[in-house]
This record gives sequence, structure tokens and C-alpha cells, in this order.
Amino acid sequence: MNEQLRIKAHCMGQSIAWAFANPEIEPDARSSACIEALTKRLARGEPLAYLLEKAEFHEVSLKVNASVLVPRPETELLVELARDEVVHGGRVLELGTGSGAIALALAGARPDVDITATDVCEKALQCARENARRLGQALTFLCADWFAGIEGGFDAILSNPPYVASDDACLTRPPLTFEPRRALDGGIGGLEALRRIIENALPRLTSDGMLALEHGFDQGAEVREMLEKGGYVRIATLHDLAGHERVSWGRRA
Repeated sequence: MNEQLRIKAHCMGQSIAWAFANPEIEPDARSSACIEALTKRLARGEPLAYLLEKAEFHEVSLKVNASVLVPRPETELLVELARDEVVHGGRVLELGTGSGAIALALAGARPDVDITATDVCEKALQCARENARRLGQALTFLCADWFAGIEGGFDAILSNPPYVASDDACLTRPPLTFEPRRALDGGIGGLEALRRIIENALPRLTSDGMLALEHGFDQGAEVREMLEKGGYVRIATLHDLAGHERVSWGRRA
């Protein structure tokens, strides 16, 4: 749907369908000022989701703001994998939840699962908690730096950690310059957070428990190698719709 039409609908307090069906209705002065301001922000490269303060992810509508990443379609692979693989009544831990996209989408698809979601940023957790309240989902949200203070016994651990290399030029250009750097910058080679999670997840998994991680399109081989060296078994990788390696996972023996 046209970005300008979405902005018009948002500023007029109407749905996209209404704006599409009523193109002849002109916005009033207040709505026109809103449209002008948001159009200028869009021209600077700011993500549309921040302008509208919402994003759609795996059939879930989420509030988003500049304290959280804009959810990407490829991240839905993590939700679909967990939906299909987690045992009935299982316990799931999501690390770096941001807006709560993964945890809340999984909660909607698998209401039998007990989900704990963490983030090191309290502002991000506030956004996630608000989304949970809006969706009527009872999840546990914790402020934690990866596994700090987290006890084990999880049937699945999921994460879309920062995996962009610190020296990648894309971090200096819109739209990424508008998103939280801490949620994007994965250090040297983009692998620091991935490595830290892989090295610390195994003791917190149940027998046959699963660790699943989103990563860069060119990081699959390195992530699989780290999983193998870390003692995980039945290692595999899923491809996104563009055919890129995007989510790798393994299990505790």
C-alpha cells in the first residue's frame, strides 16, 4: 500500500481501507499539518513504522517506537520454527525481545506455551509490555543482559540478536540510523552476540531443547560451526523468502 496513503489515513484517524475508498475527502488543517510533518520525516529516511507508531508482524499488530527495531518479515521464520517444534506446554525464552514481536506472535500461535522474554533496554520492555496488554497476552518480561539472572529449563531459546558488523556502512545510512544501534551492531564481523548466546545457552536448555537464532544472510556457515563446536546436535538452517540462509538452530543432546 502506498506510503503516502498510509500517512494520510494515520493523520486523519482513519483506516487504510477508508482512505483508499475515499480519495476525494480532503484532510482538515490539523491533519494536513500532520501529513506534512510525517512526509518530511519519511523523506529523511525514517522508517514508516515509526511515523505510524505501528507495524504488522506475523498477523500481529504491534506498537513500535525508536527504542525498538522495526520487525522484519524474515524474523517470522523464528516464530514458525518454534510454533512447529516446541513441545506441548513447553517453556520458551526469547532474548532481546524489543517490541515483543517474536514472543507475542508465538503466544498467539501457541497459547499452550509458557514464554519469558528479556531485553537489556527498559524502554524496549515498556513497549513490549504495552503490546502484550493490548493483545491480552500474559507473558513474563524481564530486564536482563542476555542470560544474566536467567535460570534454565527451557525447551526452546530464540533470539534475533544484533548481527550487523560494526564497520558495515549500512549502519551509517537511513533507515538503520533511526533504529537503536545496540539492536543492530553485532561487533567485529557481526558475530559477538551470536557467539555469546551459543556459548551460554546449552546449560539452560532441557534435553532435546532447541536454540534458534536469526543471523545475516552470509553468516550461516559460521553460526553452524559455532553451534557444532558448542556441543549442539541436529543442526540445521532455514532460508528466507529471498533464498538466503537466515535462521540456524540446534538441539541439546
